[in-house]
Amino acid sequence: MSQAKPTHTTLHDFADLKRALKKASREAAAQAAREREERLKREEAERAAQQERELFKQVVGAVHTLPSTGRVVVSRPRPAPLPRSREQDEAMALQESLSDEFDVDSLLETDAALAWRRPGIGPDVLRKLRRGVWTLQAQIDLHGARTDEAREMLGNFTREAQLKGWRCVRVVHGKGLGSPGRQPVLRDKVRRWLVQSDRVLAFVQARADEGGAGALVVLLAPLTRGKPGA
Repeated sequence: MSQAKPTHTTLHDFADLKRALKKASREAAAQAAREREERLKREEAERAAQQERELFKQVVGAVHTLPSTGRVVVSRPRPAPLPRSREQDEAMALQESLSDEFDVDSLLETDAALAWRRPGIGPDVLRKLRRGVWTLQAQIDLHGARTDEAREMLGNFTREAQLKGWRCVRVVHGKGLGSPGRQPVLRDKVRRWLVQSDRVLAFVQARADEGGAGALVVLLAPLTRGKPGA
């Protein structure tokens, strides 16, 4: 029957154990020092915050909570600013510049079908307007409007259309069958106003299916950056 060999512990093993114990002791001491330092910092921050609160109370005095009203404050987005002053100035300038007494026939080329083109615009533009080459992008109906209202409505419409980049629009003025004497008063005024506007390049009487003698198809000038039509 064999006997187990005795385990021998050498001085080298004791030295390794001693070094390991010292290392663990140093790490534990360092960890304890870090924790102590962090605790002291937190305590110092709490003392400073408490001092600030006490100072605030001394300066402000007693603070009482307002009674609840049950109201809910809803934060609404602010609307975009509108250039009201500029719009009013343009509207006033438009009313002053568009005259009801402007003599179209004596200054600019027109024809019996109420077609007109600005000097420098070729006759092919009128033919294209009549054939509907340009798609109608918007229209305004001036039926029932008084002269001043119609002038302002038309000026605002052409300005907004040009700002939006629309080129071809329709202006419905009616045939004047309900006017005194059954005369197309508004139709003639609309023609004068359009001729005076720098935004307008040409116009023709609408086709029968688009309003006929009661409407005009208008070609607007493209918006030049920094220099809109008058």
